[in-house]
Amino acid sequence: MSERLDDLMLRGRKIFQREGEFCFSIDSVLLAHFPRFKKKFRVLDLGTGTGVIPLIIADEVSEIHAIELNPTMVDLARRNVELNRLADKISIIEGDYRSIKKIVRAESFDLVMANPPYRALGSGEVNQSLGVANARHEFTATLEDVITAARFALKYHGVFCMIHIAERLCEIVDCLHRHQFEMKRLRMIQPKRDRSPHLLLIEAMVGAHSSLKILPPLIVHEDDGSYTKEIKTIYGI
Repeated sequence: MSERLDDLMLRGRKIFQREGEFCFSIDSVLLAHFPRFKKKFRVLDLGTGTGVIPLIIADEVSEIHAIELNPTMVDLARRNVELNRLADKISIIEGDYRSIKKIVRAESFDLVMANPPYRALGSGEVNQSLGVANARHEFTATLEDVITAARFALKYHGVFCMIHIAERLCEIVDCLHRHQFEMKRLRMIQPKRDRSPHLLLIEAMVGAHSSLKILPPLIVHEDDGSYTKEIKTIYGI
């Protein structure tokens, strides 16, 4: 399958992607700009794909460990790390985060990030490409799997940031509570100002007290279809 080299429009960084596999979208970019980073943070990225989130956040934190199940994507992610000369900051791990206890030490990270499969099995149309289908539907990891892995990896008062579909908010909140997380920030994402939210960004903390801050909605497109000012700022355009 053919590959392409895309420009991340960030400090000259570029990224290899492959047709027939899941290519990163605006979802990953929005998630990468959502956490409140600290330079000392050790970060874990669950299901990194081509490694786009580590590439974007590399300058904000101390170190990043990124887990990926698909061997093809692991190869791309490692090549992307080398291409951008970030091997001293980013480590790509081939593995299944459903077996997180075999991959990382318990409670050893300050921040966990995830852009997981959004759709439960049996909901929505499944893409014919296996790589895309696995990224969109819960064939390889469920919501419970993602949150379980995040809790195991995070220190007490560690932070979990995730992007997901808005329609599963109640299910997400329930699962977070069952794993000792309390939501701290919530931001809904709307395709346009007059449209209902279709995605959401969540920040949750292990062992925190209940004090949720609901942020203003993030609007992606103007009425004419162009990006809003905030999206252009995020993309650096």
